[in-house]
Amino acid sequence: MIPEKLQKILKSDGIAAIATVGPDGAHLVNTWNSYINVLPDGRMLIPAGYMNKTEGNIAQNPHVVITLGSSKVEGLHGVGAGFLIKGQAKFVTSGPDFDFLKAKFSWLRATMAVTIETVTQTW
Repeated sequence: MIPEKLQKILKSDGIAAIATVGPDGAHLVNTWNSYINVLPDGRMLIPAGYMNKTEGNIAQNPHVVITLGSSKVEGLHGVGAGFLIKGQAKFVTSGPDFDFLKAKFSWLRATMAVTIETVTQTW
């Protein structure tokens, strides 16, 4: 489900934006592309140091939209590629998904586990 081009972007420098919706409306938070890990089952694991508002929003509405890109990966119209990912997320603070990321990021407070529903290349 994860296209090869998206896998290349995840290994590149760049910022990923994660959008949630809560009682106050839309909320965005950023992370680095290279912090996102894709498991063999296609889920994305994202380390959370803070992301408290994001976690609160997801507790009420698990739907997330993630955009990410890289100027170093060939896109649809030349250099530069980006993707739009829609899915459902949950925050976990124990168990295998948490332990996996905690070994990589000592500052980890929680793991945001995203079950991907759609992946669309946007540029």
